[in-house]
Amino acid sequence: MSTNTTDNQRKVTTLRLTEMKRRNEKIAMLTAYDYSMARLIDEAGIDVILVGDSASNVMAGNVTTLPMTLDQMIYHATSVVKGVNRALVVVDLPFGTYQGNSKEALASAIRIMKESNAEAVKMEGGAEIRESIERILCAGIPVMGHLGLTPQSINKFGTYAVRAKEEAEAERLISDAKMLEEIGCFAIVLEKIPAALAARVASELTIPVIGIGAGNGCDGQVLVMHDMLGINKGFSPKFLRRYADLATVIDSAVKGYINDVKDGDFPNASEQY
Repeated sequence: MSTNTTDNQRKVTTLRLTEMKRRNEKIAMLTAYDYSMARLIDEAGIDVILVGDSASNVMAGNVTTLPMTLDQMIYHATSVVKGVNRALVVVDLPFGTYQGNSKEALASAIRIMKESNAEAVKMEGGAEIRESIERILCAGIPVMGHLGLTPQSINKFGTYAVRAKEEAEAERLISDAKMLEEIGCFAIVLEKIPAALAARVASELTIPVIGIGAGNGCDGQVLVMHDMLGINKGFSPKFLRRYADLATVIDSAVKGYINDVKDGDFPNASEQY
């Protein structure tokens, strides 16, 4: 569903996301980790930019998201915010900064908001982190929830397989989603769960539900930018659609540069002073 030019230029806020859900306008969300890319995707019209702890994988080369620190997340968030005018900027609270200690959770969220000027935080989990979410919300900080496959808990799961296929886990997910809405989260990400379950959650909640590997019944979608642009070619889950092959483009450009330098063709007469 398209919107008029004036509406497309409006700053995206948590309230606007709810408006988008009400009028069945899908929400487009991507990750970003630096100023230059954030500026490009913001100017392209993305609705939400997630400064994801997936930076641990695509920027730092780690196997999991667990090594990311709060300082590192703030660094990436600060860089992203400087490049954004329209999109809502949401920042992942990294592993170890909110689980089991609601005071530490609040302190972590406050640091992100004050030091990066981002507009919201995202947290993985349901009932087990309710106290931390509520404390952050009480400080006036918007929280996006995250249920289903929660990468910060990968060592507990032991696999990146689809979650909530069994009835008991599906019912827990529905209960957690309703709880997150009830306590005040402005949106929820559902990762790698059956499409029918995600569609049910989206239909039963009034807040937006953003899917990644959760089917087209969600109110919006999110992908990791490096994956959808074809920069990271070693990751090919079923849910990923590649919109470019930048790995090949970059390889060709770099090889062309190397050849021109070695042949003495760069710089030429018009490229020097």
